Amino acid sequence: MSFYSLSFISLLAFAVAHKDPHYVGDRTTMVHLFEWKFKDIAKECEKFLGPMGYGGVQVSPINENLVIDGRPWFERYQPMSYKIISRSGNEAEFKDMVKRCRKVGVRIYVDTVINHMTGPAQNAYGTGGTSAKPENLSYPGVPYTSKDFNHPVCTIQNYNNATEVRNCELSGLHDLDQSKKHVRDKIVKFYNHIIDLGIAGIRVDAAKHMWPEDLKVIYKRMKKLSPKNGFRRNAKCYIYQEVIDLGGEAVSKFEYNDFANVIEFQYGIILGNMFRRQDNLSRLETLADHEAWRLIPSADALTMIDNHDNQRGHGAGGTAILTYKDPKPYKMAVAFMLAHPYGHTRIMSSYNFTDPSQGPPADSNGNIISPEIVNNMCSNGWVCEHRWPQIYRMVQFRNLVKDEKMQNWWSNKKNQIAFSRGDKGFAVFNVEGDLREKLQTGLPKGIYCDVITGAVVDGYCSGKAIQVDDDGTAMINILADEPEGVLALHIKAKL
Repeated sequence: MSFYSLSFISLLAFAVAHKDPHYVGDRTTMVHLFEWKFKDIAKECEKFLGPMGYGGVQVSPINENLVIDGRPWFERYQPMSYKIISRSGNEAEFKDMVKRCRKVGVRIYVDTVINHMTGPAQNAYGTGGTSAKPENLSYPGVPYTSKDFNHPVCTIQNYNNATEVRNCELSGLHDLDQSKKHVRDKIVKFYNHIIDLGIAGIRVDAAKHMWPEDLKVIYKRMKKLSPKNGFRRNAKCYIYQEVIDLGGEAVSKFEYNDFANVIEFQYGIILGNMFRRQDNLSRLETLADHEAWRLIPSADALTMIDNHDNQRGHGAGGTAILTYKDPKPYKMAVAFMLAHPYGHTRIMSSYNFTDPSQGPPADSNGNIISPEIVNNMCSNGWVCEHRWPQIYRMVQFRNLVKDEKMQNWWSNKKNQIAFSRGDKGFAVFNVEGDLREKLQTGLPKGIYCDVITGAVVDGYCSGKAIQVDDDGTAMINILADEPEGVLALHIKAKL
């Protein structure tokens, strides 16, 4: 074999190395338990996420952050050090959570902030008690000094200037220079430490604002995941990067997806428009043609309907973004995402908010209040979309059909569509008018329970029951005034 062939193979190996989420078994989907405490995440893994088939949890940034008056959620994205100490808990609690979740088949993914440190702050102190002097670019808790930051100090004004986007400050947050050896060393040390603690992957916040070549060097220096933590030998950390690119700017998501996954923001906007009836569902037939939609390839994409940023009106998408506040179209969009084969899927799990800056439910001292579970749903100010039956049952649907092709596409001019996933699953979506059609499901003959409106309970359907005939067809009815605009069948919901 030639030198050039060997070089190509080694480059190819690096290119795909960070794109496997390392889910256990047939699991396919992670949930972002935004602002949850480590102890509560561990309990949720054991009581709900593991048994219901979720593959992983994205946790909010775990490192020490600046304490800001009023305790807004975005203080998490202003690092003071890389010590594991936040409102979610300390390192011992984090380690215990990772271990407990792993035992029930749920992996942990950490949201990491390495582009910057804090913004301006007087008498700055962190969640672990560390002090800093942001005005002097001095962060003793790492330590970083002024020589570790990009100079001259500037603020991003022009998103059509890639150098400015990557070397200037985002919203006044002091911008680290990832080309510096000292900065790389500190970031790699943090990453390797949390890998030792058993994580499966990382979200890289603000990756768009860092040079791809610098990130490649950092990723290449990261440790392999350990078989002691349940991973296969030589497995590399899963990496998915925040690169907001809707077109028309200097920085492109296609600069980042060859060496790690990228969060595909355009996807949630497309589905938001579809299920808000701003576009016709029939066009989704071509969604697998990622180039036509200017999406990154499926294997490179982490998909979502909303996240902690854009559900608050910023971070891309604007009014197209669906959230828990629009429950019917939101559940429909999530169901489509989970039924369709594109990308690695992530569910958002929120708390109620009226002010976009509002932090999680907390007591008068700023301590996060745990969710209480009443009738399998969350209270105490927590929304917990991941516990909505219409969502977790579609997570199970995706697990069952993960290797099946999309087939038997059907659509009409009334904003109604249907498709099967091989002979294991079938889904129908109706956003306009009454749907009464005999459709090809691709499923074997039998009676199936619609998992959107119910489940199999004691040998009966608690929701809709659908008869699939010998030829695989079934009469489907979804009326305009029904609370759910989706119907979904799969082989494990057959009577």
